[in-house]
Amino acid sequence: MDIKKPIPIGIESYKEIIDGGYYYVDKTLLIRDLLAQKSKVTLFTRPRRFGKTLAQNMLRTFFEKEVTADGTVMDNSRYFTGKNIMDAGERYVSHMGKYPVIFLSMKSAKQPDFETAYNLMLADIVTEFERHSYLLGGDTLTPAQKKRYNAVLEHSAGLAEYTASLKFLSDCLEKYHHEKTIILIDEYDVPLENAYFKGFYDRMVGFIRSLLESVLKTNDSLLFAVITGCLRISKESIFTGLNNFDVVSILDENYAEYFGFIQCEVDSLLSFYDISQAGDDVKNWYNGYLFGDTEVYNPWSVINYAKDIVYHNTDFPKPYWSNTSSNSIVHEMVAEADSNTVQEIESLLTGDTIEKQIHEDITYNDIRQSKDNLWNFLFFTGYLKAVGRNFRSDIIYLEMKIPNREVRYIYNNTIQQWFRKKTDTMDFSVLYHAILSGDAETAEGFLKKQLRESISFMDSAENFYHGFLLGMLSGLQSYKKKSNLENGDGRYDIILMPYDEQRPAVILELKRAKKFTEMEKLCQEALGQIDEKHYDDGLIEEGYSQVLKYGICFCKKSCMVKISEKTDGRKGNY
Repeated sequence: MDIKKPIPIGIESYKEIIDGGYYYVDKTLLIRDLLAQKSKVTLFTRPRRFGKTLAQNMLRTFFEKEVTADGTVMDNSRYFTGKNIMDAGERYVSHMGKYPVIFLSMKSAKQPDFETAYNLMLADIVTEFERHSYLLGGDTLTPAQKKRYNAVLEHSAGLAEYTASLKFLSDCLEKYHHEKTIILIDEYDVPLENAYFKGFYDRMVGFIRSLLESVLKTNDSLLFAVITGCLRISKESIFTGLNNFDVVSILDENYAEYFGFIQCEVDSLLSFYDISQAGDDVKNWYNGYLFGDTEVYNPWSVINYAKDIVYHNTDFPKPYWSNTSSNSIVHEMVAEADSNTVQEIESLLTGDTIEKQIHEDITYNDIRQSKDNLWNFLFFTGYLKAVGRNFRSDIIYLEMKIPNREVRYIYNNTIQQWFRKKTDTMDFSVLYHAILSGDAETAEGFLKKQLRESISFMDSAENFYHGFLLGMLSGLQSYKKKSNLENGDGRYDIILMPYDEQRPAVILELKRAKKFTEMEKLCQEALGQIDEKHYDDGLIEEGYSQVLKYGICFCKKSCMVKISEKTDGRKGNY
């Protein structure tokens, strides 16, 4: 298929996007704003897959005086022909290709143990030293500096040398270029998040603190630094004593349009590919994030959906972000939810809001200190958005909700996975015995207890209760489970068919009530429906001599179980 421009999926190299003729949403005015504001160190915190790495790569391409191994200086000006930055004025354009740049990504440090993560981070540092190996030519560096440089390249340096390696490299670059160095560090918190969940957080914090303090705090060769990550980690844990440190989080309007797509950019993209008819779906599924007061789309999901539409791979939106972003925090929140957290999750999933105190200066170790900290992590990582702010008793409170249908899918899917794992480890023998022996009262009591402990995020839909009950019955090994299949004159909800025809078959017809006072009536309607629709005909034809018929009505966190009086009353075994 011939389209106007290829759509860049997963390409984070700015040069590759331009060289390959890919569609590019122009974010180059980020360069202008960084130069105008003149912060020594700027930390941008944005959710995963919101263009942080591509932005860092674009900054490197613009600012770097790129030198090859033989000392040739590259001209990268062609990568910005026709881009917005070229119209910003000479005071900004004059900085193009002027400075040495150190670029370090910490994405690779997502490993199962500290040693592996540490070694991969060292490998990335070595790669950056190799990229600047032209420094070893000539007599710019002293013999002692060359020896130290080669020790890093040969992986023979000690821990102290590696923690100070970025500062050392910036000193060498300034000496060679006669210009101070720009430091770009991408996804600095990936090794910290990974270390927290893998159990070696303190060791990783110590190494990263030493590495960043050296290059950012006491570095006379530093022009400015840009750091990106998902979370702001407290200064006390990582950036101790760092002055002139500008943190730009999703609460700030400053730089809001440079990470993610704003409305006009989405409109232009859809129009360019003649798929503007998808605008409503794109808005409902992938919009809704607020950076400051600016409404932002998830760029990863937008471009994936656009490509799937263009190539006719899909007719409906998909949860693209859920397959790439780490959902560990959502899993932890659900797995450890107390009754209050359960109620708050349910409120969010029905479209309501919750209000929480906001804490920006926290660490991963703070997650379990209080449930409010966990909500903060969900907010800063993109799983919630702010729709209101309040200032009470010198404390900022945010009113938050789920931003769009894609994120809601992540919650729903996570909760379903959690419930399936829970049911795999629970003992449901009491429920099985009650249902197979006609003990409606015991079955009702068991189901009520499980409902109180579950997250019934689909109270408004009968299919939640259907899945809830079917999940608990999945462990009934001696029975075949059938659900919502044609039978008799209609569709039954759940049928349990024993492999031994001497045991009772079971029909479960489910109803949902909006009010508790309706439950008795709806249970009787369910029992009447079983008889009127002849749901038991197929079972009788197959030779089952006993069929137990249940009408079950759910209402919020409660249920009522009734058994048909027409049952012959013989006891079953499971």
